This record gives sequence, C-alpha cells and structure tokens, in this order.
Amino acid sequence: MKLLKKLCELHGPSGEEYRIRDFIIEYVQTNSKKWKKSPDIITDNLQGNIILVFGKPKLAVFAHMDSVGFTARYNNQLVRIGSPVITQGTKLRGFCGNDLVVGELLVNEEDDSISIKSEKTIDPGTALAFCPNFQEDEEYVVSPFLDNRLGVYTCLKIAKDLENGILVFTSLEEHGGGSVEIIARILYEKYKITKALIADITWVTDGVFHGQGAVVSLRDKYIPRKDFVDLIRNILKTNDLKHQIEVEESGSSDGGYLQKTPYPIDWCFIGAPEANAHSAEERVHKNDIESMMKIYKILVKKLQDY
Repeated sequence: MKLLKKLCELHGPSGEEYRIRDFIIEYVQTNSKKWKKSPDIITDNLQGNIILVFGKPKLAVFAHMDSVGFTARYNNQLVRIGSPVITQGTKLRGFCGNDLVVGELLVNEEDDSISIKSEKTIDPGTALAFCPNFQEDEEYVVSPFLDNRLGVYTCLKIAKDLENGILVFTSLEEHGGGSVEIIARILYEKYKITKALIADITWVTDGVFHGQGAVVSLRDKYIPRKDFVDLIRNILKTNDLKHQIEVEESGSSDGGYLQKTPYPIDWCFIGAPEANAHSAEERVHKNDIESMMKIYKILVKKLQDY
C-alpha cells in the first residue's frame, strides 16, 4: 500500500493535476525497465494528460488523476471543485506558489456559503483540497482521494505485466471533463482502439457492499452498450472472478465523456466501492482493492482477443 499512500498524499484537484502527472511519469521511467514491456510515454499536446502505449494495443484503460476540492475566491471565500462533501472544520490545504497554506473549512449556516479559516488571506485562484490522512487496518483503507488514486494505483500495478494495451491518465473528470474528448481521437485514429475500461471508484449503496468484490456498472447517468458489458461479465465468470453489479441513475465517469465523442469506442466502468465518497474519509475494503486488481489483470489480456 506504499504506492497508494504516496498517491493519496499528492495534491491534485481538477485543473491542478500536474503533481500526479509528474509522479506517474517518474514512476514509469524508473520502474518500466523491470516490466515485461516498456511503454511509449505520450504527453505532448495533451494538456497534462498521459498515454502509455504497450505493444500492439486493442484496449485502453482510463483512470482520472484529479480530485474534488475548492477554489479560493475573495477574502477566503471558497467555490467548489466538483462535489466535495462540506463538513464544518475539515482541514484543507493548497499551494500559493511554493508556499503551503492550510486552514479549516467554515460553513455559514445562514446561506450555506463556504470559506476557509486560515492565518492569512489566501490568494484568489488557489486550489485547495482535503489534507492527506491515509489510514489502514486489516480490512479497510481510509483516506481522501481514493477516488481516484486507487484507479491510478491499479493501472500502475498492472503495467508491469502488460504486453499489449494502453493506459490513459486523465484530468478534469471531477469537474466537467474535456480531456477524454481529446484523447479519444488519438486512440481511435492512431491506434484503432474500440474498447475501453474505466478504472474508477464507485459507491457503497443499498445494493453494493464492502468486501464483496469490485463493481461492474450496468449503468449510471450514462448507459454503456450491453453487448460489451455482457462480454466482460462472461470473461469474469469464466475465470471465477467474483464481482458485484450496480445500477444507478446518477453519477458519471470518463466513460460518460467517452460516450459523447464521435468515436465508436465501447466502455465499461469497473471499480471498487467506497463509503463516504468525495469526503476527507473515503473508505474502501482491501478485499475490493484486490478484486479490482485481479479483474483488470485478466481483462487487459482477454479483451485483446476480441
């Protein structure tokens, strides 16, 4: 879990993902010499996104790097980035230039406006996010930003055995998207990619539970093509890989942004479920992390044959 802990310590709200980007690039450059194949690292003209190309790919796996957070406005007022959980007194941090700034979230109960209590006035435009607080025990990992540093972690872990495939690390997923639309053109026109998996984190709900395996999403706000989802579930069944399914009417991911592009790329969201989504204490069962890893290791191999 050392790699996951490090990823969760990095500051990277939407629009300010470059610390995660730089960490991923350095990690790949340092470790890929020991992998089955060293990927081509594509970053030029990608607005901070990363494409790793292994061998002769037929499948892409997407994982977004950014987190929810806040933007400082005037006089320490805050504006939401994405949909963070708002809790009085939550510790926040950000960077004004190279200077670390910290404070506590304040909620005005009269008008629900939010601000940060800090020793100094924070420069407008400063991006803030929850302070790192990674914890684990025998069963659970608790930390801010498991959505979606856990997806990034999964991709980096499966990379060492990946012979053919593409790993994509995206930005801005939590706040309107935009990067997938740029990348989809490259994947389809240059590499003829027509299949994608979305390595992201979903929710514990009345039908999805801790410790019972990673989740294959049948739908959220967007609906993936059933033929592709059925293909994936059949592969998991054939390989005795336990998983859960979800059916939701809200929420979305890079899959939703991919669906809006003019490129015929099938997609399916697969990820571990978490409690306390978008909060400073996101909570994921270790069995579900292991399940997510096993599922991706199988699918990146098996989907090459279709």
